[in-house]
Amino acid sequence: MQIVELGHAVLFVKNLERSVHFYRDVLGFPEITVPVEEGTAHPMARTAMFTTGRTHHELFLIEVGEGAPHPGQGRRAGLYHLGLKIGNDDADLVAAIAELHAAGVTIVGASDHTVTHSLYVQDPDGNEIELYVDVVGVDWHDPKMVLTPTRPLVLPRA
Repeated sequence: MQIVELGHAVLFVKNLERSVHFYRDVLGFPEITVPVEEGTAHPMARTAMFTTGRTHHELFLIEVGEGAPHPGQGRRAGLYHLGLKIGNDDADLVAAIAELHAAGVTIVGASDHTVTHSLYVQDPDGNEIELYVDVVGVDWHDPKMVLTPTRPLVLPRA
């Protein structure tokens, strides 16, 4: 067996409307609207799917209710973050900063990973989301480039 690509991510969310607003309206992730016939609802009840069109779905949200515990922050086993490519160059990141601020989303980090330039935000449930662009001209096939120590991100002024 050989993995050929990472296909999709599934997240449990406390409030489906709040999370759909974040992923669809703030981040611009296209939501898939699927008509549900009576008696054919997903067994996990309230859900939402998103895709950029690359595949059938890339993100699937399952509502679990406001009382569901969060696995925590910091060093722990489990998901660290999801990386979502949002454009092709630093100008796209600069534009994203303005859009995030306008939507009231706090940027919790910004990093130059040599192969990518990244902003970090949290979704409504505290899951960390990396919004990134690939750095043009960097050989990401070279493990030394991928494993270069992270530096602070310096972006051109808007």
